[in-house]
This record gives sequence, structure tokens and C-alpha cells, in this order.
Amino acid sequence: MADRSAAGYPFLKGHGTHNDFVLLPDHDGTLHGDLDPARVRALCDRRGGIGGDGVLRVVRSAAGAEAEWFMDYRNADGSTSEMCGNGVRVFGRHLAEEGLVDPARPLPVATRDGIKTLIFAGGEVDGEITVDMGVPRLLGETRVGVAEGDEVRWWSAVHVDTGNPHAVAFVDDLAEAGPLTSPPEHDTAVYPHGVNVEFVVRRGEHHVAMRVHERGSGETRSCGTGACAVAVAAAGADGAERGTPYRVDLPGGTLTITWQEDGRVLMAGPALIVARGTTRL
Repeated sequence: MADRSAAGYPFLKGHGTHNDFVLLPDHDGTLHGDLDPARVRALCDRRGGIGGDGVLRVVRSAAGAEAEWFMDYRNADGSTSEMCGNGVRVFGRHLAEEGLVDPARPLPVATRDGIKTLIFAGGEVDGEITVDMGVPRLLGETRVGVAEGDEVRWWSAVHVDTGNPHAVAFVDDLAEAGPLTSPPEHDTAVYPHGVNVEFVVRRGEHHVAMRVHERGSGETRSCGTGACAVAVAAAGADGAERGTPYRVDLPGGTLTITWQEDGRVLMAGPALIVARGTTRL
């Protein structure tokens, strides 16, 4: 690969409900060895870099006929992650805008959590995107805590796996979680590799709002897999019929989550590409 410090490397910037990402087109797969954690951190730096909650490397898949494209997702701290629900919509938007896929057809995308299938509303490039997020796992109760001075305030939480591990805590007010400047306390035996933590309030029937602290990225304005975990936890607590859509409000926008009869979760929401250029990072 050419020296990026001299020639630069192409990038795009996109977001899904303000969960923002640096996209690196790497269609021929030459970048992987050069995408080390330090480079990811530099790209995601909001003062010295482009800024983002993570990096999406766009590369052709080894999955063969099942999926042509693979989403190589890295958190802002450089660590890898199994899946990113907002990121996969942005990933699909990029492929459609570049004419690399046909938005009139379902788009399978390979991830570390398996293949996710995207549907573009109306078969249009710029419509809302629905993602089949697969089958979640409700794994019982756990707890999460936030430091308040020398003490830790604890809440009961629901352990939900939606490709990434989540701990969903229902609270009376989203402000109770405080500034979330550091990862919430959690049971390291349950979550040895860290956990995404969601704090949730009810806004009405089948309507919730949330804040999230993502492992490796900190508090973000949205988390797709987290919204799915929240909807699953809420539907389970409500005894809601399968197929009931839940509105999930996040600081960056709204997602619609439906836990279907077959056990699979559908997530619908927007995705935008907002900039492109070259970087020497």
C-alpha cells in the first residue's frame, strides 16, 4: 500500500442517529495490517483526527456467495467489536450510494456476529434501512453501578446478548446515571470482556428512552444493538406480543425495534453519509 502520510487515504464520515463513524474503503483488502489500534484511535480523535465513535472498514467478505461485503468494525479505543447496529446501516448506505449494491434487493453483510440482512425502504438509496439483527438472548439478571463520590449506586439490570453483550437497567430518570464519563461498574464474571450499559425510562406504551455507555467508546448518542437489547428487555417485562413495534428514543434520534414471532429482531432507522475526503492519519 502507498505511504498514507504522503498520498493520503480515502475516508467517508457517516452516522446513524448521531452514532458516527469513519468509513475506510478497503475493497481489495490491503489495509488490514495497517489498521492497528493506535491508528483507529487517531482517526476517531475528535480534536486531532476526523472524529467518530468507531471505524468501519469496508472490505469484501470471505463468506463467498452468502455475503459479498464484510463490516470490520473497531471501537474508538481501537478494540474490535462483534457488531454495530447503527454502523451496519451506514455501511449499507455507503455501498448503495457508490452503486456497489442494488438497494432494490436485500443486502447481506458479513460481521463478526454473522450475516445481517439489510432492506432499503421502497428499494431506494436514501430511504430508511431495516436490519435483521438475528435472535437475541435473554440471559437473566445482573447489576450495574455508577460511582457517586466514594460510593457506588447499584441498579438491577437485564443481561441481553444481541451480538454484543448488554446490561439494561430501568431507572426513574435518565439523569440518575450521571455524566457516564467512565464505564459503569459491572460483574466481570458475567462480562469478562466488558459490557454496553443502557439506562432506560418508560415514556408510554411500547415507548422507551435510553442512554448508553458503549465499551470502548464511552457514552454515545445512539447504539443500535443497545436499542435492540432495550426493546427486548422492555417487551419481556411487559409481556408484549411478538411483532409489537417498540419506539426507542436515543439522544441522537429514534429507532423502531420489532421482536418478531420467529424470534428475530428487526431494527429500522436512518443512516447518512455526510462527508468524504482523504486523510494522512
